[in-house]
Amino acid sequence: MIAITTWMEHFLTALHKTFGDRISFIGLQGSYARGEASDTSDIDVVVILDSVSAADLKDYRAMLDPLPHRDRICGFFSGKQELLNWEPSDLFQFYYDTIPVEGSLDDLLERITPDSVDRAVKIGACNIYHACVHNMLHEKNEELLKGLYKSATFTIQAICFRQTGCYVRHLTELLDKVSLEEQNIIRTYLAVKNGQNVSFSDDSEQLFLWAKKWITEDYKK
Repeated sequence: MIAITTWMEHFLTALHKTFGDRISFIGLQGSYARGEASDTSDIDVVVILDSVSAADLKDYRAMLDPLPHRDRICGFFSGKQELLNWEPSDLFQFYYDTIPVEGSLDDLLERITPDSVDRAVKIGACNIYHACVHNMLHEKNEELLKGLYKSATFTIQAICFRQTGCYVRHLTELLDKVSLEEQNIIRTYLAVKNGQNVSFSDDSEQLFLWAKKWITEDYKK
């Protein structure tokens, strides 16, 4: 597994050399941020500059290419004004799932309203429903189904936050705070993530019915 502290030191040195005082924020997302990384985990880095041009994208790519584990590097790269004007329903997950390394994202908090979290739930459920139906009818792709279960865990985090006011980053802790149906979705995702085979028909049906529920019912009750 990648020694993320050492890797981040290399990354920060290269980033500051490339962009200097234009850097507004640096953060880490995903499994390395949660302390749940495995040998196959990506490194999800967040970089916010004062603004971003097409030339900056080329410079950032050139900076990343010589770094160790280049094939694992992904994440979010943006200008500050773009982020401040981002779709609010996306900002909910972005803010709470990002561990700051340098700087702060607290300027986003005023845009993360109850309505934006409601929208995050509704959009998440609609997207999962649509993709699940398409997959059941046409693709019949197990990897796509696994990805939809991962997406469902993000929606469940939003549901939990809307109901309790608490953002729960770790899925094992989230199990204790959600309904039995949400527990089943999380357990299925954790099982397939850890190598269990997908039961395509049963797992698809479970996800389809769950997404349908959150499209049509009031999850704030």
